[in-house]
Amino acid sequence: MFERFTEKAVNVVSESQRLAQVMGCREVSPEHLLLALVNEARGVSLKLFRMFGMTTEKLQPDVAKHVKTSSKRYENITFSYESKEILKRTLDLASKSGNNNILFEHLFLSVITDKNSDIQEILNKFNFDIYAAKDILTKLVQRKMKRLEHPEEEDVVEKNSFESIYEDETLSKIFDRAVSKLSAKGYEILGTEQIIASLLEDSDSDLINTFSKYGVNSESFESKLAEQQSRQAEYEGKKIIFTPNAFAMMNTALQTAKELGSSVITPEHIVLSVLKNKRGLAYDVFKSLGVNDDKLSEEILKPIEKQMPETLSIMKYAKEEARRIGRNVVGTEMFLLGIIAEGTSNAFEVLNELEITMKDARLVVENLVGYGDEYFDKEITFTSRAKRVLERAWLSAKKSNRQKIEASDLLLAILDEPNSVAMKALDQLGADAVEIRHGIKNDK
Repeated sequence: MFERFTEKAVNVVSESQRLAQVMGCREVSPEHLLLALVNEARGVSLKLFRMFGMTTEKLQPDVAKHVKTSSKRYENITFSYESKEILKRTLDLASKSGNNNILFEHLFLSVITDKNSDIQEILNKFNFDIYAAKDILTKLVQRKMKRLEHPEEEDVVEKNSFESIYEDETLSKIFDRAVSKLSAKGYEILGTEQIIASLLEDSDSDLINTFSKYGVNSESFESKLAEQQSRQAEYEGKKIIFTPNAFAMMNTALQTAKELGSSVITPEHIVLSVLKNKRGLAYDVFKSLGVNDDKLSEEILKPIEKQMPETLSIMKYAKEEARRIGRNVVGTEMFLLGIIAEGTSNAFEVLNELEITMKDARLVVENLVGYGDEYFDKEITFTSRAKRVLERAWLSAKKSNRQKIEASDLLLAILDEPNSVAMKALDQLGADAVEIRHGIKNDK
């Protein structure tokens, strides 16, 4: 159900579960969703709540009056019938507004207009103007739909390829040890904690020295892990082979590997994904050990960046180009600009031979995708087609038994997407796919 929810919307749902658990409730009620919205509100949404004096501190006592609380802390928090209806209505609102993604604002609208709970009573106490808020949120959703649009955004079911991680000898050993830990605990589903604990036992890994600077080693991790009372932090979705958080972690690790120009997933990619996702028992242990997410990430990335892999540089330039024109979405056209900006690869040499310059390429791309106003958003996302190009480049590198994804892999992958914005740009720049393929083939 949550596949289409943006990260901000998912955070509200997760926060509502946490609040229900803290308040000793068996299930998430609509009132928990309202309180979670206030906790997670940012920007215009936060101003709306503040306009009517609604804060977490003021709202919590009212929510407590309308839900069944106890001194118990229930492990498996479900959603009440009324909450499920709100979530279903959120999906309908998104569809009617023409959004592929379910935004924070869709959930906000669905909650404040709910008439099957005590939410209306709570809102009335704060003199919250539902109609005014509804009008503002509806306009905000429409504006975000325009901003989120990109010529390459499409409904694509992405094929999951992280199963190939087992082919790597290092990771294979790590997972063998992790499974052993799983069996010893009597668990059936692999979690982030077993994977990280197993990784910390690899004395030959360069990560061990990096971790030691932050007071993290096998003993300290296991000690803090033993203090955890349950595996609740690992379950935030449907049960699969991995816990949901471990599954998300491995998917993020795969995407991280691609963006850093690697054709294999390494232990470093796994740790970076835990720090990026900020969920699961392994992350909880890191926090209890006082690990600073940003500093540890930077420490891990330093040696990777020193190796100067082509694709890592290209991805950085691609994101910079997206920010330059006020967009937080990277499409294949940004990959093209990144290849030109990197300026040392054989792919760049081929484009240079065809007299494709950065100045001309930028003008064409700007005309194709236009300027946006998303420069304030920190997170840069990839279009479905860009992800597909990166996946194809990754597979090309693996097929050639290369550890690194090369710029030529990316450029060739772009050529296999004839309807991409990058190909439209190349066409306008007078470049022919046959010429580019021939140039790369001769340059190898």
